[in-house]
Amino acid sequence: MKKIFQISAAVALALAAAFAPASGLSKTENDKNTKQMKTDKIKLAIKGGRTFTATLADNSSARALMELLEKGDISIEMEDYARMEKVGPLGANLPRNDERISTGPGDLILYQGRNLVIYYAPNSWNFTRLGKIDNATRDDLVSALGTGNVTVTLSACR
Repeated sequence: MKKIFQISAAVALALAAAFAPASGLSKTENDKNTKQMKTDKIKLAIKGGRTFTATLADNSSARALMELLEKGDISIEMEDYARMEKVGPLGANLPRNDERISTGPGDLILYQGRNLVIYYAPNSWNFTRLGKIDNATRDDLVSALGTGNVTVTLSACR
């Protein structure tokens, strides 16, 4: 019986060592640092208007966008297209993860790897989803974005 206890204790210690954080931080400290380093939220400030937050998609395109925003804010001059979206150049090419999707109000889309699109009406095409504006209705977006060109500044939520 004593032998079984010694073996069990040795196995438990080995497992604890194998799964301990490599940094020497406790699990709570490690989780806190990870949350501070990585966020899945961005802010969209519309010139002369409202500010929205958006939750990013889980793909390489959204991660590349976040890497750009961690270096600094990006201001995009956006044009209205077909009374359903605002579109403008990001100033950089991001990896594409195109798939056939249907958009809705608040969808953030990467078009052709280099353009940001904010949808306020539905559309279907091969796009890369970057994320979605949080808690924004079509009316909220139309009111904030207006009918003509608009400048939108993207930033990482900190």
